[in-house]
Amino acid sequence: MSVYTTKAPVTITCNKRLALYLEMEIKELGFEPEETFVTGVRINATINDCIRLNLNLRCASQVLYSLKQFEANNADDIYRNLANFPWETLLPENGYFSVTSNVLNPTINNNMFANLRVKDAIVDRMREKTGARPSTGSELSGAVIHLFWKNESAEVFIDTSGDSLARHGYRKIPGRAPMLEALAAATILATRWDKVSPFVNPMCGSGTVAIEAALIATNQRPGLFRLNYAFMHLTGYNENVYLDEMESLNKHVKEMPGLRIIATDYSDMAIANARKNAVAAGVADLIEFSVCDFEATEVPAGGKGVMFMNPEYGERLGNETELETTYSRIGDFMKKKCGGYWGYIFTGNPDLAKKIGLKAKRKIEFYTSIIDCRLLEFELYEGSRRMVREEN
Repeated sequence: MSVYTTKAPVTITCNKRLALYLEMEIKELGFEPEETFVTGVRINATINDCIRLNLNLRCASQVLYSLKQFEANNADDIYRNLANFPWETLLPENGYFSVTSNVLNPTINNNMFANLRVKDAIVDRMREKTGARPSTGSELSGAVIHLFWKNESAEVFIDTSGDSLARHGYRKIPGRAPMLEALAAATILATRWDKVSPFVNPMCGSGTVAIEAALIATNQRPGLFRLNYAFMHLTGYNENVYLDEMESLNKHVKEMPGLRIIATDYSDMAIANARKNAVAAGVADLIEFSVCDFEATEVPAGGKGVMFMNPEYGERLGNETELETTYSRIGDFMKKKCGGYWGYIFTGNPDLAKKIGLKAKRKIEFYTSIIDCRLLEFELYEGSRRMVREEN
């Protein structure tokens, strides 16, 4: 059996509350989800399919190809089951692999012990069958084996990704309290942006949202920025499958003449860093960066576009009392300068959000780090049409 052409359950993980947008991406690639849950989507696919998924997905974290499911009451059961698996058909005898795990079992109080038993089982099997011992370590730079073990149910996977896909690989200077690239992409996918109209991003910080908007509009996929994946370190890996997908990615990049993405910040350093990140992502010529207070940001007239802000919300940065004034100014800015646009505010502070003074049409749930967040959507009417105020 070749894992490259044999379908098996594949679990594509993501950060909490990104599953809806991950499912959308997976369907667009032509796969049919069998199950969508809080932190991922499950499909049936081959390792060659996993190569395509790794290169294309913006909202994913890991792409996990299932090898075996079994019952395990303790770590010795893990070892016995995995020592009987033909690892010599998957891992190069003189290669390098790592083990990761997600464990919830009453006999285990340290995941590292479970990882060690997995590693021991693989190494012992490889030594017995090939006479060689592969190298192991914690760096996810080679093949990666993942153990999911909850109560008595265990499942072992090939992690075809390695380092998390949620970091898209272009951001060199993260700045203060940066938004994860996968989260930024998901929030943009949650908006009503048509990828043609203006995208205005005051308070842009290190530029992640503006850069992701440019990448989405031009259909540039994360695989264009990354050179190493765990699938590349498996026995039987065919580089031509990867190269063909890379060629497809490049072929489907779109030219977007006339597209306006405007990103501003009051900090000279933030804009300098954002420009460097945009250069690394290859989209610096698509984004108009400038240093100014957010209220001075240009909003193209008649653009019918999107205005997106990710202001501080008091959990990690800023003083909440001072931020009340900022949020009130944000409301005034949207009313006075953003008529005809859809306005989006990403925040983890509902009390501050009330200071905006406008009623949100939608409150879309997201999560960042340990903070429960919302992407607030505002329909900003033009002309004399009355805006609906938030009831305090």
